[in-house]
Amino acid sequence: MSAVLDEDRSSVAPNAIDFAEAFWFWLKLGFISFGGPAGQIAIMHTELVERRRWISEKRFLHALNYCMLLPGPEAQQLAIYIGWLMHRTWGGIVAGVLFVLPSLFILIALSWIYLRFGSVPIVAAVFYSIKPAVTAVVLHAAHRIGTRALKNRWMWGIAAAAFVAIFAFDTPFPAIVAASALIGYFGARWAPSVFALGGGHGGVKHSYGPALIDDDTPTPLHARFSRNRLLKVLGIGLGIWAMAMGGLVVAQGLQGTLTQMGWFFSKAAMLTFGGAYAVLPYVYQGAVEQYHWLSGSQMIDGLALGETTPGPLIMVVAFVGFVGGWLQQVLGADTLFLGAALAATVATFFTFLPSFIFILAGGPAIEAAKGKLGFTAPLSAITAAVVGVIFNLALFFAYHVLWPQGFGGRFDTLSAVITAAAVIALFRFKVGVLPLLGTCAGIGLVVASVLELR
Repeated sequence: MSAVLDEDRSSVAPNAIDFAEAFWFWLKLGFISFGGPAGQIAIMHTELVERRRWISEKRFLHALNYCMLLPGPEAQQLAIYIGWLMHRTWGGIVAGVLFVLPSLFILIALSWIYLRFGSVPIVAAVFYSIKPAVTAVVLHAAHRIGTRALKNRWMWGIAAAAFVAIFAFDTPFPAIVAASALIGYFGARWAPSVFALGGGHGGVKHSYGPALIDDDTPTPLHARFSRNRLLKVLGIGLGIWAMAMGGLVVAQGLQGTLTQMGWFFSKAAMLTFGGAYAVLPYVYQGAVEQYHWLSGSQMIDGLALGETTPGPLIMVVAFVGFVGGWLQQVLGADTLFLGAALAATVATFFTFLPSFIFILAGGPAIEAAKGKLGFTAPLSAITAAVVGVIFNLALFFAYHVLWPQGFGGRFDTLSAVITAAAVIALFRFKVGVLPLLGTCAGIGLVVASVLELR
């Protein structure tokens, strides 16, 4: 009898979802969105397409393909898109904010623990054993993206050129992105089959019954394209950015740490093609080498913390901001935590603001272009270049982990063993990132206990 009732329910579209119900769902999603973009998108597909049927698979994939074309975290942008489609502008804002807010609070707490107790032997041992795992995770990310992006020898050539550019010539990451986009744009005219590889998400494979926003559901009035609305949203978005940046300039001056963070992370937000791993080299170049907000070793630790929290991996910028705000004493030596928390919030705000502008401004045009989205050649070339950049990042991490005092110092055999084991676990046994980091943290605790007994 219950099976019949379930079948009856799946044959009709769900009732309209009120704002409060959507709010609680987006809040829940913010706390359970582990697993990186692939895991987060899978969670949303399961919840929104299969289980709740708030949106059909075809409309879900159409929105996802647009988000794949944008710089920024595609999972969060997808949440903004669906929230906006269902409940207008405030629906998109709430969905996007709640997607990252839990992660921000968690990372602020973890960053404080890291800075206050990171030198405690047990805590230091945990981070010591996690760093080799992070090296393996970054290498695995390069492989995962490469298997999707490097479909022919031309794409391999772009990846190799990007690696040489950043490794041998220290070429700024924005220049690599710009050059790759131009290669894709002009290359698509010369050889479309080489560069127009698409977003990699395929077509619709299943039907889960009628959805609230179904394949043939008319585009709601608020989501229909209007040039005036486009200009209005762009104006408001840029105005918010200008007011926030202006406030920092007034408070700290052009050379103030918070002002520099706002400007730097605004640029970083425009370069996150291919996911968080793609922009990490740029964040490293700026935060470590240029501004000296933190060290290379601390950057690796921050990535480990980012991997263990819900939300987009690019939330590692909150750690960078917190450590930079703490060490630079942005609000004075007597308010270290408050200043660091403010810096983490500034980094997060300027990193994610463009995502809201992209979706709320561009969404209506994409809704009007259902079935016509095909401008993927520049993205394909950028993604290929990203593979080379991420491989360089993996080598950088490996260098700091295996030769902690530089090539002239000792080779860390234990770290090499943990790195090799983590690589085997990821590539051969498909172990998830969280179990891998948890296991390595446990190894660190065992090592610390053994050394203490001695």
